[in-house]
Amino acid sequence: MPKRIAIVGAGAVGCYAGAHMVKAGEEVTFIDPWPEHVEAMRKEGLRISHLTGVEPFTVPVRALHLTEVQHLSKEAPIDIAFICTKSYDTLWATALIRQYVAQSGYFVSLQNCMNEETIAGIVGWGRILGCVASSITVELHAPGEVRRAAGKSGERHTVFRAGEVHGRITERAREVCRLVGHADSAKVTENLWGERWSKLVINVMGNGLSAATGLIAKEMVKSDAIRHFSARLGSEAIRIGEAQGYELEEIMHMPPETIARAGEGDEEALKTYDEHRLAEVNRPGGGAHRPSMGQDMVKGRRTEIEFLNGHVVKKGEEIGIAARANAILTDLVKKVEKGELKPDPRHITGLRMN
Repeated sequence: MPKRIAIVGAGAVGCYAGAHMVKAGEEVTFIDPWPEHVEAMRKEGLRISHLTGVEPFTVPVRALHLTEVQHLSKEAPIDIAFICTKSYDTLWATALIRQYVAQSGYFVSLQNCMNEETIAGIVGWGRILGCVASSITVELHAPGEVRRAAGKSGERHTVFRAGEVHGRITERAREVCRLVGHADSAKVTENLWGERWSKLVINVMGNGLSAATGLIAKEMVKSDAIRHFSARLGSEAIRIGEAQGYELEEIMHMPPETIARAGEGDEEALKTYDEHRLAEVNRPGGGAHRPSMGQDMVKGRRTEIEFLNGHVVKKGEEIGIAARANAILTDLVKKVEKGELKPDPRHITGLRMN
């Protein structure tokens, strides 16, 4: 029997992965609080498009508004619940779907940030897996429509990394890998926490900067001041991750140590970092996307800054490592989010730290 799957939080990543599951014949229910998005999926299906190399497609999907989730009580239980909400919605989203998941079922955090502990607090550590979506660059462009600012990564880059919190390879980790693998390259990892923190570093280096400056990825990288401040953000996060005992993975196709030293002012490392980042955005289509927190700011949505750069600051305080650049950016983004400031590159280029 096919697994019954729920995508809780039908945002860009959840819809992208879920649409490919549906296309492959999986049984998927999408759950979301945005009425227009739910109605568009019901009436017109879910449309997926790419910047290059992949033909657009639309699949008919089953979509439920939050007020309709109660109808799941009349059906067979959910086997796998993918939690795909913003981090600040993790608690209620997990509590909402928990009662409709089979006793043998499990929950997968397919999100930014480190949300496994929050989910485990509701369902128990034995029922939670994590799945990292690396460099996926997707956007919920309009109700019922997801765009990816790239083609498929395939063998060039492993997009999805699914794993157990204890690091052992299990059948359910393989099952999650198989499901997300319908969308793009995927693997089972024995290093979920290292993968999680490495992805956090990537988000820390770009998401908040986009929200504070209003710039897309390419524009940020081409600014010397912003690119170097990004290295400082990443360096602090890398050192704090290492101090927590995480085995970090490659970050932006660079060794973590290169980014850490670049952010600390090592001239050779900074030269390597600059050359690599500029080469990436000078490729056709490179850096043409707006990072997710920048998208949130444009749409007037709450950001995840406290769960990204703010989380780095918090963890640094706990272990005695200062994260000054991350603290400054966290404060800036909060002010922009509240309307006290407008997005402007000068928030970063004018910092004395530069």
